[in-house]
Amino acid sequence: MTDGDVAAFTHLGSTVRGALSERGFSTPTAPQRLAIPPLAAGQNTLVIAPTGSGKTETAMLPVFDHLVADDGPPEGFGALYVTPLRALNRDMRERLEWWGEYLGLEVDVRHGDTTQYQRGKQAENPPDVLITTPETVQAMLTGERLREALQDVSHVVIDEVHELAASKRGAQLAIGLERLHDLAGEMQRIGLSATVGDPEDVGQFLTGGRPCEIREIDVGSNVDVAVRQPEITEEDKELSGTLMTDASTASHVRLIRDVVADHESTLIFVNTRQTAEALGSRFKELDLPIGVHHGSLSKEARIEVEDRFKTGELDGLLCTSSMELGIDVGRVDHVIQYKSPRQVTRLLQRIGRAGHRQDEVSSGTIVTTRPDDTFEALAIARRAREGEVEPAAIHEGSLDVVANQIPGIVQSRGDTRFREAYDTVTRAYPFRDLPEETLREICSELHRNRIVWFDEGEDRLETTGGTWQYVYANLSMIPDEETYEVHDIASGQQIGTLDERFVVNFAQPGEVFVQRGEMWRIAEIDDEEGKVKVSPIEDPAGEVPSWIGQEIPVPAAVAQEVGEIRAVAQPQLETGADAAAVGRELAHRYPADEYTLTEACDQLEKQIEAEAPMPTADRIVLERQGRTIVLNACFGHTANETLGRVLSALLGQRAGSSVGLETDPYRIELEVPSSIATSDVVEVLEDTDPDHVETIVELGLKNSDALAFRLAQVSAKFGALKRWQGQGSGRISNERLLAALEDTPMYEEAVREVFHEDLDIERASAVLAGIQSGELELVTQRGRTPVGQGGRSSSGKELLAPENADASVIETVRERLQNDRVILLCTHCKDWKVKTKVKRVSDQPECPECGSTRIASLNPWAEEVVQAVRAAEKDEEQERMTERAYRAASLVQSHGKRAVTAMAARGVGPHNAAQIINKLRENEDEFYRDILSKEREYARTQSFWD
Repeated sequence: MTDGDVAAFTHLGSTVRGALSERGFSTPTAPQRLAIPPLAAGQNTLVIAPTGSGKTETAMLPVFDHLVADDGPPEGFGALYVTPLRALNRDMRERLEWWGEYLGLEVDVRHGDTTQYQRGKQAENPPDVLITTPETVQAMLTGERLREALQDVSHVVIDEVHELAASKRGAQLAIGLERLHDLAGEMQRIGLSATVGDPEDVGQFLTGGRPCEIREIDVGSNVDVAVRQPEITEEDKELSGTLMTDASTASHVRLIRDVVADHESTLIFVNTRQTAEALGSRFKELDLPIGVHHGSLSKEARIEVEDRFKTGELDGLLCTSSMELGIDVGRVDHVIQYKSPRQVTRLLQRIGRAGHRQDEVSSGTIVTTRPDDTFEALAIARRAREGEVEPAAIHEGSLDVVANQIPGIVQSRGDTRFREAYDTVTRAYPFRDLPEETLREICSELHRNRIVWFDEGEDRLETTGGTWQYVYANLSMIPDEETYEVHDIASGQQIGTLDERFVVNFAQPGEVFVQRGEMWRIAEIDDEEGKVKVSPIEDPAGEVPSWIGQEIPVPAAVAQEVGEIRAVAQPQLETGADAAAVGRELAHRYPADEYTLTEACDQLEKQIEAEAPMPTADRIVLERQGRTIVLNACFGHTANETLGRVLSALLGQRAGSSVGLETDPYRIELEVPSSIATSDVVEVLEDTDPDHVETIVELGLKNSDALAFRLAQVSAKFGALKRWQGQGSGRISNERLLAALEDTPMYEEAVREVFHEDLDIERASAVLAGIQSGELELVTQRGRTPVGQGGRSSSGKELLAPENADASVIETVRERLQNDRVILLCTHCKDWKVKTKVKRVSDQPECPECGSTRIASLNPWAEEVVQAVRAAEKDEEQERMTERAYRAASLVQSHGKRAVTAMAARGVGPHNAAQIINKLRENEDEFYRDILSKEREYARTQSFWD
C-alpha cells in the first residue's frame, strides 16, 4: 500500500477506520483517494466516477465519521441519501445498513412503498441516515414533525446527480434543497455522478451556486473499446433460416453470442426497448442463456432477471438505459453496445459497468451494422478515450416546476411573503435567472385555479382548500400518463399496455409496432375506453414497424466528427486509394479492425466512384430524385430536426400543401410536391433570416399534437387542466387546449420543453448563417448518392425487416398480402359489399347484384369510405373519399386481382398501385419487391402525410 493509498483513510476517525478493516477495505479505490480528503473537511463536493467504483462509500464514510464524532448524532435526521432510482438499489441499502449497524447508527429507507406504520416510527424517532427519493423529500418538507426532524440535517448526498441535473425531477429537487436549507441552514452537499462534460455546471446545480470541490476520475483512459461490424459467414447464412431474418442480422446475433461466450458475465446495451425485444426473441430462438431487462417489464420480472444474472444462471443481459444507473447485478466483465451508443456519456456510463474493481480497465465491444453506425461509433469511442464528453443539459427555468413548488412552500410555511418564496426559488441554480414578473404570473395562475391564494396587493401567498390535496397529488414531476390496454382483436385477450405519449403522437389504425418481441398492426383505438385493438403479424420478415421508439439524439460534435472522417477520406480516395487503404489509415486513430473500417469506407469509395460531392463537416450536399430531396448535413439530430422543420414549413407555404420530413444526424429528407424545384430549397436556405428560425419553428408547432400533449402535462401541474375540461368527462380536444392556453406561462413552458428536448435553434440558425456567409459550402447533385441513401435503415428496423429483401422475404410479403383482408364495394349499385381475404378474390371481381366490374378495393377498417360512397349528400371530406374509391374501382376494373393485391399493401393507394402495376418486370417477385419498397417509403413519411 502506498502513502497515497493510506492518506485517504487517515482523514477518517479511529471508529470508522476500525470498521474499514472489518469490512475488508485495505486499499481505497480511485474516487476514495481523490474525494475523501475534501469530504472529510466538510466541503461541498461533486464526485465523478464510473458506476460500481465505490462512490457510495466514498460519500458516506466521511458522513458516518462526522455522525459518530464526539458530539454523536443529532436527535433528528443527520444525513439524507437521495437516489433517483425508483427501485432502490438493494445492494447499496444492505451495504449502508451494515456500516450503520457496525457504527451504532440507524440507517433506514423511506420511499413511496414505505408503510404508514414505518413512516410514523421515522417521524417519532428519526434514523441517523435516511435513504430516500426526490419525491419523498417533497412529501417530508410538508410534514410538521418531519420538518422538525429535518432541521438537524447536516449532510445531503445526491446519487446519480448527472441524471437529475438533466431532468425536471432534478429541477424540483434543486428547489427542495433550498427549502431544506431554509429549515436546516448550511449543510454539506455531496453529489455522485457519472462522467459529464460540464462538471462545473453540475456542481453549481448541486450546491445552488455555492463553492463546490470537483473530484473526477479520468474514465476515458481506463476504457478499452473495440468497434466491430461482423463479417457474414456460412454459419450466418444457415442461422438466418432459423432466425427468420437475413444473413446480415444473423451475423449480428452470432457475433454477440460469441462475445458473450468469451466472457463470464456480459451486459448487452441496446438503444430502444423494441430492439431489446427483437434481439431477445432471436436469442430465445437459439435457446441461449441471455435475459431481457427494460423499463416496460414489471418490477418482479426485472428483479428475477437481475438475480438470475447475478447468480450466473444467465451469461448475458440485454438491457436499455435502465441499467446505466446503479442497479446491482454483481460482477460484469464485459459490455456489448449494439449499434452506436449515440453519445459519449452513454458509452462511458455503459462500458463503465464492466471491470471496475480496483481500477481495472473497463472493456467493451460496439457491434455496428452499417457505415453511419460505424463512423459514429468510431467518433464516440475516440471522444470517450479523450474525455470529450457532452454537457448534462440542465433544465433551465422550468415554469411547471415552479408552479409545483409554490403550493409546497405555502403548505409547509403557512402565510408566506411573495419575496421570501421568490428568494427560495431563485437560490436554486436552474431558476437563478427567473424574472420576478414570471413568478407573479405563475402565482396568479395558481390563484385562478384555487391551488393557492395570492394577494397581489399585500404580496402574500396563503393556502386554500385545494393546496394540501394538490401538494400530495403532485409530489412527482414524472408526468402522470394514462396507459392504454392493448387487446388482440381476434382473441380479445390483453397483451400489454401502451403509453399515452405513444398513442397521442404515433398510433393510427394500420400502424405497426413491437410488443413482447412480436409485431402488431393497430386496427382500432378507443379513447373513451383507453383501449387499442390490434391484430398479430405472423411473420415479421416482410413488415416494417412504423414506430420504433424515440431515438437517442446524436450530438452535433459527434456528427461533425463523422463529417471530418469523410473529409479525411475524400482526397485519399480521389487520388486512387481504395476503401481498405483508407481504413488502414483510420486504424491509427480509431479502435476498429480492418474489415470493419474497410466496410464503412466502401460507402465513401462508392460516393467518389459516382463522381458525387462528399458531404463533410463544412459541406452540405443537396441531392434530389423525383419528389425526394435529401440534404446531407452533419449537424446532429436536434439541429437537423430544427432545420428540417424550417424547410418543411417554408416549402409547404410555397406549395400550398404539406411536405414530408424525416431526419437523422446526417440527413434531412423531404418528400415535396412536384411543384417545388431544387432552386426553391436553395433559396430558402440562402434567404431565410437566421434570427427567424425560432419564430418559424414555433408557428409550425402551434397546432401539433406533440405540443398539445406537452401542454396537457404542463397545465396539469398548474392545476389548470380540469378547469378547461369543464363539466364534461373525457378528453379535451387538442385545438381547444392550445387555443385556451396560448399567451400563458403554461404555453411558454410547453414550447420551452419541446425546444429543450427535441430542437437546437441556436445551431440551426448558425448553419443558415454559415451557408449565407460562405463558411459552409452548399452543393447540389442530381439523383441519389451512396452516402445520401445510407440513412434508410435505423434503430431496430433491420432486426425485423432486412433492407434488401431476399427470396424468403418476398415469399413472406406475398403470403401476408394474400391473407390480408379487404372490403370490396360495388361503386355502380353501391349495395353489394363484402369483407374477404385477398386470396379469395377472383381474377376479375364483379358485383353479384348488378354484374358491374367497377369494384373498389378498400382497407378493412375503411367503413367511413363505404358510407361516403353511399351518402346522398356529401360534405367535402366525403367527396374526397368517394373520388378515391372510384379511382380504386377503375384500377380493379382494368387490372383485376393484381390491383386488389397492390392496394391491400400498407400506404399504397390507387396512385401508387397504378405505378406498381404499370411497371414492366421480368417476374412476379419484382411485383412484390416494388410493393415492399412502397410500404417502406410510406412507413418513413406516414406521419407527415396524414
